[in-house]
Amino acid sequence: MTEASLPSTLTQPRKPLVRTRPLTYVGISLAIALLAAPYAGVYPVFVMKILCFALFAASFNLLLGYTGLLSFGHAAFFGGAGYVAGYAAKYWQFTTEASLLVGVLTAVGIGLVMGVLAIRRLGIYFAMITLALAQMFFFICLQTPHTGGEDGLQGVPRGSLFGTFDVSSDLAFYYVVVVLFVGAMLLVSRIVSSPFGQLLRAVKENEGRAISLGYSTDRFKLLAFVLSAGLAGLAGSMKALVLGFATLSDVHWTMSGAVILMTLVGGMGTLSGPVVGALIIVLLENKLGDIGLALANVTGVECFASLGESVTLVTGVIFILCVLGFRRGVVGALQERLSRRNGR
Repeated sequence: MTEASLPSTLTQPRKPLVRTRPLTYVGISLAIALLAAPYAGVYPVFVMKILCFALFAASFNLLLGYTGLLSFGHAAFFGGAGYVAGYAAKYWQFTTEASLLVGVLTAVGIGLVMGVLAIRRLGIYFAMITLALAQMFFFICLQTPHTGGEDGLQGVPRGSLFGTFDVSSDLAFYYVVVVLFVGAMLLVSRIVSSPFGQLLRAVKENEGRAISLGYSTDRFKLLAFVLSAGLAGLAGSMKALVLGFATLSDVHWTMSGAVILMTLVGGMGTLSGPVVGALIIVLLENKLGDIGLALANVTGVECFASLGESVTLVTGVIFILCVLGFRRGVVGALQERLSRRNGR
């Protein structure tokens, strides 16, 4: 096998996905902002919710942006892990880290089963199989008494960390979520910059060529699928402990659609794109009503007051604008403009 026959992503010298120094500065700035947010008057639960969905979007981006697999079943990992983690914390009196671990292992198990059944299919067939399996899981959650049915699993406690540190308060649990989020994002960064990540890019660019060179692409795609499921499970487990409940909306197909929207709006195939997309979508869903009232008071236009009831319409308009004007997402378009400006 000659070097000329290898995929371009494997033969070219590995380069950083972005410049190291700016990335370091941005990471340090974000870490300082997260640490100082509760003392700046920001509601910790709201920030934790954004971080959970940002990690959820990052896990999906690992599958779609770097492997090229469009899954409509990520809600099963997110919501299933949330149910199990919440049940373990409430009824089994598991510690915080044990509840999170059980949730992640549940998502990994679901991802392994779903991946084995769907990974040999391509394109729309893969997407439809994941959607069908996720809907089957949704009806299981609807029928089983352990999930609370339509009422959901309520009153999930946060417990204690390692049986010693009480994290029941919002401020204490906030820093637990920040540490887990930063660690998970570092893991994602390490995965996509490793030889394994380069191989995933090669599979995305030309899977047939990778197969002809002797790579077992199904095995690598299955591993990426399971890793993505595990990270989504961590996000769902944290979300259940943050909000204190897990509901059917977490396992519904609309949750899979929401994470696709976050990834595409922020920038598919970029590390920070899903985080930005999750920030935009969650802010719209939670603050659009307040923004509408403020606009109504300033402009005197009464229709702005009902803007909070049109969240779906507004997010749809934003998605259309991104597709038309920012096909690589907000972060992708910004990186492209900066690259052109620097002559790269």
